[in-house]
Amino acid sequence: MKRFTRTLAIATALGLAVGAASFAPLATAREVIVTTVRVAPPPPRYEVVPGPRVGYVWAPGYWNWYGGRYVWIGGRWYAGRPGYVYHPPVWRPYGGGWRIERETWVRGPRWHR
Repeated sequence: MKRFTRTLAIATALGLAVGAASFAPLATAREVIVTTVRVAPPPPRYEVVPGPRVGYVWAPGYWNWYGGRYVWIGGRWYAGRPGYVYHPPVWRPYGGGWRIERETWVRGPRWHR
């Protein structure tokens, strides 16, 4: 009886270990915030674009809507993502106002599996 209990305990522990190791939590949804403003954004500010950096992509500055007004967000470097192309944020006319399309990375045209 003692041997059966030990075997059962080991089998249970192994089953729990395999189950825990193979558990994959569900992917969480990204939160999307849509901003629509009645006032057109100001013209972009002039920025001195630094020289190229290997493995990095320059993201130009843009106007963001924050606290009831436009706020300038300066340009910055992002680590490059092989096979992807960076698209900066863009304000577009939308239903009598303006809506921002947030920055995103899109698969490049020559991407292959």
